[in-house]
Amino acid sequence: MDVEDQNQGQRGTHDGAVSLADCITLMQADLVHVNPSPSTSGHRVAGVLMYDPLAEMTTVADSIILAVGLSCESPGFLTLLERATRGNAAAVVVKAYGASMGRMRAAVEPFGLAVLVAPDSAEWSRLVTLARAAVGGAGTDSVSGVRLGDLYAFANAAASIANGAVSIVDPLGRVLGYSTLPGQPIDELRRVTTLSLEETTAPAFDKDFKTVYDSATAILIPATDQELGRLALAVRAGDELLGSMWIIDPGAERRGAALAALDRMAALAGLHMLHARAALDFGQRRNADLIRTLLDDTAHASFAAAQLGLDAAKGFAVAAFSIVRPKTGNLESIQEIQKLLHLVTTVCTVQFGSSHSAMIDSVVYALLPCEGNTPRSVHRRVVADIGAYSQTISSYPLIAAVGGIALDVEDLPASRAQALQTLKLLVSRQPVKGGAKSAASLYEDHRVPLNLLQIGAFIDEQDMADADDLAALQAHDNEHQSEYVDTLRAYLESNGNISAMAARLHVHNNTVRYRLTRLAADFGLDLDDPHKRLWLWLRLVTMDLASR
Repeated sequence: MDVEDQNQGQRGTHDGAVSLADCITLMQADLVHVNPSPSTSGHRVAGVLMYDPLAEMTTVADSIILAVGLSCESPGFLTLLERATRGNAAAVVVKAYGASMGRMRAAVEPFGLAVLVAPDSAEWSRLVTLARAAVGGAGTDSVSGVRLGDLYAFANAAASIANGAVSIVDPLGRVLGYSTLPGQPIDELRRVTTLSLEETTAPAFDKDFKTVYDSATAILIPATDQELGRLALAVRAGDELLGSMWIIDPGAERRGAALAALDRMAALAGLHMLHARAALDFGQRRNADLIRTLLDDTAHASFAAAQLGLDAAKGFAVAAFSIVRPKTGNLESIQEIQKLLHLVTTVCTVQFGSSHSAMIDSVVYALLPCEGNTPRSVHRRVVADIGAYSQTISSYPLIAAVGGIALDVEDLPASRAQALQTLKLLVSRQPVKGGAKSAASLYEDHRVPLNLLQIGAFIDEQDMADADDLAALQAHDNEHQSEYVDTLRAYLESNGNISAMAARLHVHNNTVRYRLTRLAADFGLDLDDPHKRLWLWLRLVTMDLASR
């Protein structure tokens, strides 16, 4: 093979196929090539397979095979290498699981097949998605020199090819990137969405987005009286919808070429969006770890605040958000929580210019700055806005709560605790059967019941309620199906008014008098003692609040 042929082999074959070297570069998944050589690196790649030892691999030619569940020392690994070599596969991807590179190189050397080692922590689902996107993306050389995941640079490159302003939008309606080439016309919708980085109508409720998603190729969305026409393409990685690309229609003469260019860029667009999402996921995980440190670890809170760039001079308040669903833990609920995190991040960014939000234990938290003369009014409005927008991401109610103001980073755990207590109280007040509504409150809106709940928790922790009068009444009611606890509650809530008690209990006045007599005679309750009344009422109120 001369130099020209070797270069051609490493950059793809003459028939348009792509090489293994290109796929490795585009995947950017920290893959290590155990046995690199011109022949293995230049092998053409046509597809990606997940290895199943129980299935018959009829055709593996030119495929990247992911050895899920195997290591180089697994009994089935050599069998896989033999089958892959016989079938002229392009490569096998495996995890080391502690094996040294020397041992791996020795194991694969007899086969002459490319073996790639993936990090033990890598997710197979992500690897297969990246590999499949890379196979398509490596064959598209019309947008070169753009760092993978840089959607703004990619949008500029695409705009120069298609001769129209480009926007890249995710399925939630967030604008992930847009072109900035001078001289390309835009309309008011393009101007508004690039300023807000958000579509004016969520894709789930926009018929144009639905039309684009239903098409396998780029299509024209005709112009209207208010908007220019657009060329649009749904971007996918396999069966997963990653988002869409929108290009201002360059006109009838250039439209056909632009549509064709958009179709050619589909695989590469998917690859860029996958890498952008991976970078975003890493940023979100780092952000979540730092915010968790702020809220849970006072010893390292100052370090986390410095990493996040927080200026706590004016204080922060912790806000907590949760969607009330009858079932949690399923795929739909997880997707909704992710959408909620994006919504909270977007609204906080618009309001405060930045956002410090994270999902911790299925609750979305945000740090709300204390700006201006009335920060609590701003906090109330922000969580109310998020509650209003939540209708676009879920049909279930959103509960939002804001803790007190923390004037120092060491006080943020207390603000978080107040937000979570308020959140739980609001959730407990939702009707059990239907009619649930979104709710948003500040901690001080419910200070009294929240303080009572803390008193109730203290009573339980100190075992102060084990053998008191109320415990005796509860035991008697449970054994004899009597209603002495309800009678006592009615007495305290009615200030001892017999008629009011009878109305509450739906019994005759004489029945009320009889029960009060029995309370004194059988249980020794002196309801004329103000200290006794206070204790019993405190016990009842805290018990009722905790049981909701």
